[in-house]
Amino acid sequence: MKVKVDVKKCVGHARCAASAPEVYELDDNGFNVTAEKQIHRGQEEKARRGARACPERIIAIEEE
Repeated sequence: MKVKVDVKKCVGHARCAASAPEVYELDDNGFNVTAEKQIHRGQEEKARRGARACPERIIAIEEE
């Protein structure tokens, strides 16, 4: 599984990281900087939860 974030559209709600801090990284201002990340086994549901928490819907999950 892979996570892709359109980081240019992030407005800094930080809900993704609040839901899954192990998956989503924020900068000092609370904006997502995780453009693309391979998800480790056992973190799949956390990655999905973080994606669902994003009000802008800028996080895509790619199942492999």
